[in-house]
Amino acid sequence: MFHGLPVSTVESDLFDLVLKGGSVVLPDATVTTDVYVRGEMIAAIGGTGKAAAELDCTGLTILPGVIDTQVHFREPGATESEDLESGSRAAVLGGVTGVFEMPNTRPTTSTPEALADKLARARNRMWCDHAFYIGATVDNADRCGELEKLAGTAGIKVFMGSSTGNLLISEDTMLERVLRSGVRRVAVHAEDEDRLKERMNLRVAGDAASHPVWRDDESALRATDRVLHLARKTGRRVHILHVTTPQELALISRHRDIASCELTPQHLTLAGEDVYPRLGTLAQMNPPIRSGAHRDGLWHWLGQGMPDVIGSDHAPHSLESKNRSYPSSPSGMPGVQTLLPLMLDHVANERLTLRRLVDLTSAGPQRLFGLVRKGRIAVGYDADFFCGYRPLCKSFLTHIDV
Repeated sequence: MFHGLPVSTVESDLFDLVLKGGSVVLPDATVTTDVYVRGEMIAAIGGTGKAAAELDCTGLTILPGVIDTQVHFREPGATESEDLESGSRAAVLGGVTGVFEMPNTRPTTSTPEALADKLARARNRMWCDHAFYIGATVDNADRCGELEKLAGTAGIKVFMGSSTGNLLISEDTMLERVLRSGVRRVAVHAEDEDRLKERMNLRVAGDAASHPVWRDDESALRATDRVLHLARKTGRRVHILHVTTPQELALISRHRDIASCELTPQHLTLAGEDVYPRLGTLAQMNPPIRSGAHRDGLWHWLGQGMPDVIGSDHAPHSLESKNRSYPSSPSGMPGVQTLLPLMLDHVANERLTLRRLVDLTSAGPQRLFGLVRKGRIAVGYDADFFCGYRPLCKSFLTHIDV
């Protein structure tokens, strides 16, 4: 659940804010109208009224705020790269008004104490709604059902491939224990650790283009197949993060009753044959940027109604560390501030509709994770908007429950 301040429900004859004359993307239509806000909620759509403040949105499109369900804000432990304040500020600048933040910090977010520390760090510093994933470990596998209920928790995250500290669940017996503990949808980084270890010799020193050779299609497909088998066995819902291969999407499509999935803007935009010669380790991430054929395959499946959400997998590092010679360079790239602009570019180039984009970035996350009063522009919902390139969200509107 998102954590923060309660909603004010005080009524008055005067609205606090009116967004005037914008093209408003509503759940069933896009209309030119006014949107009235009182307190922290949408109070009226259309009609007339008086407001203490007015924003002229003529010529602008008003979208519901984006909910990015995969970001790594690096605090605690790597604040030289980013912290919760700067990461959330970047999010809001890019139209993202809510984030699910990942547990591979130092120390890892895998205990109630670590979660409490993150929530304390976020208080009065984060500029957007926020919830924090708890990372599954060998030590807490049987307590995940308890941990996922803690206030401020987005759920349980599983790393099937190597990650920070002890955040690795590579064996099926341990993964099954995690899936049997709790009821909420489990987020999964699906790369097969054994295959990654077997293929480490395929990494070529100084050549980031060997990254997808090492972390190949089969590494992802094998892990996805394993977790789907165990999800079916345990009856637990899973969410496969940052899918990079059409084969995985084909497999997930046969398990939609228990499995959802995410694509990222970078995997929908970049092609390895272009990006590695041009950007080198700046393009290095896990799972990797693959070929143009892979990218086109992801677009095919997006057209088939997959995926459920678009997430940024925002994971910044300092430029100094990214410039290390491969493979000593770290994996990850920023993206929370560019998620929406990149995807709007694809809308402009008619690769998807604006309504489909809103579903992938706002309504989809709300539906998938059971968020309250989020993901659409409707009366009684939170006043989280993105208006053209001017984001509007009340600071610290962190009052979502599940």
